[in-house]
Amino acid sequence: MIVSGTKWEEELRRAGRSKYKALARAIREGIVSGQLQPGHRLPAVRDLAFEVAMTPGTVARAYKLLIDEGRLTAGVGKGTFVSGSQRAPQAVVPGTPILHDPVYDMHARAHLLSPKMPDLGQSEMIREAMRHVAAQTAPDQLLRYPSRDTDLPARLAFAKTLSADQVGSFTVDDIVAAHGGQSGIIMVLQSILRGPSPIIAVDELSYGGFRSAAMLNRATLVGIPWDDQGPRPDAFELAIKEKGIQVFCTSAEVCNPTVLATSPARRLEIVRVAERYGVHILDDDCYRLMQTRYIGPSYRQLLPELGWYVTSPSKSITASLRIGFVIAPHGWSGTLQRTAAFGSFGISRLVTDVYAHVVAQPGFDQVIDGVKARIRQDIRAAVNMLGRYRMNWAEDVPFFWLDLPEGWRAGEFCQAAETAGVLVKSAEDFALRDSRSVHSVRVAVNGLVSHQRFCEALQVLRELLDKPPERIVV
Repeated sequence: MIVSGTKWEEELRRAGRSKYKALARAIREGIVSGQLQPGHRLPAVRDLAFEVAMTPGTVARAYKLLIDEGRLTAGVGKGTFVSGSQRAPQAVVPGTPILHDPVYDMHARAHLLSPKMPDLGQSEMIREAMRHVAAQTAPDQLLRYPSRDTDLPARLAFAKTLSADQVGSFTVDDIVAAHGGQSGIIMVLQSILRGPSPIIAVDELSYGGFRSAAMLNRATLVGIPWDDQGPRPDAFELAIKEKGIQVFCTSAEVCNPTVLATSPARRLEIVRVAERYGVHILDDDCYRLMQTRYIGPSYRQLLPELGWYVTSPSKSITASLRIGFVIAPHGWSGTLQRTAAFGSFGISRLVTDVYAHVVAQPGFDQVIDGVKARIRQDIRAAVNMLGRYRMNWAEDVPFFWLDLPEGWRAGEFCQAAETAGVLVKSAEDFALRDSRSVHSVRVAVNGLVSHQRFCEALQVLRELLDKPPERIVV
C-alpha cells in the first residue's frame, strides 16, 4: 500500500533490477486487499519516485503495467487512479493471434524502449520450421534430454554465418549454445570468475544485461570511461591494478547505448593491456547480422587465449527464439560446455532445430535485408527530424543516442515523453550507480510499431526538445 514510512518501502529498495515489478506488486496487493479503493488517486510519478528512491522511469513502468492490467486508469493532466473495475479477459476470435500485447497498440503509447525486429517473413519461416521439425523428429527424440549431439545442427548453421577474419580461428566444438545472448554472458562469467568477490569491468555507459549478469555472479562492477576511439587503455589498466579486474565486458562493434564503435587501433591497445595482466575480454556482438559496416576484428580474434565472443539472433530475426552462441577462447570450450550442461542440461532441440532450419532457408538473407531496410528507414527519419540536436547513430543499428539540450535532465525528459505517449530510456538505465550524470536518452527502433507511428513519436520528442523547461538557479 502507498503509505509513507511502512515496511513496503524498504522491500522496494531491496528489489534490485525488478523494482518496477516490486512496486507494481505492492500496489496490486493494496488494490486486491481493499486498502486502495476504486477512485483512489496515487502519488504523482516524480513524488513517488523521490519517496522510494527510484527513478521516475521505474515508477512510470510500474504504473503502465497496472494500467495495462486494467487496475489503474490515467489521464494527461489528471493523475493516476485505482480503476473502478478490472479489465475482463477478451474472448479469442478464431483466426486472430491468441496473445495481444497492449504496448504495441498503434493507438496507445509508442514503446521505443528496446529494439524489436519487424516481421518481414521470419514469423512464417519459424512456423514452417516448427512444422518441419514436428514432422521429421522421431518420437523418441521428443522424450530425451538435449545434448551436444542434438544442438550440433544449430552450431553448424551458426558457424556458416561466421568469418574467421572477425572471430578468429575456431571449430564447431568451440561453439556452445545458450538460452539467448544474455544466458551466454552469464555462462561466460560463471566459467571464468574466481573468488568470493570478483570484479568485472564494463563500459562506463553499457548494456544493462552486463550488470544483471554481474549481480547473479556476486560481482562488483567498475566502469571504464570512453573517448572518441573507445575504452581508454590508461583507465582500463589503472582499474586492473587498483581493483583486480578479472574480465572486461564490452561491445566493440556497437556500444549499447551510445552506438559508438571501438576503433581497430584502440582494440589493439586494449588487447595489449589485457594480455599483460591476464584479463579476459567478453565481446558482445548481438547486432552482427544487421551491420553493413565492419569496423574491425573482434576481441576473440585479437586475443585468442582470453577473448570470448557472444551473439544471438534476437536483434536480427526475433527475440522470441531464445537461442544464443558463445565462442570460447582456445582451451576454454570444455569449461564452457560443463557450465552450460550444469546450468540447464542443454537447449531444447525444439529450439535448436527450428533455428537451424530457419537459417538454412533460401529466403533468410532476403528477410535480413528487409529488416535492415526498415531499420534504415526509421533511422533516416530520426536524423531528418532530430538532426539539429547532437545524435549518435548508424543506419544499421536499431537505436540512436540523443544528447538533451540545456534545461532537460534525462529522467525529467523521459517522464515528459511518457506523459506524451512515448517511452524512451534514460542514460541512468545504462550507467553505474556512482557514475557521472549524463543527460541523454536512447531511442530504439521498434519494428512492431509502424513507421508512421514511429514518425509521430519523433515529432513528440522534437516538440519536447524544442521547449526545454526553464530553470531558475538560486
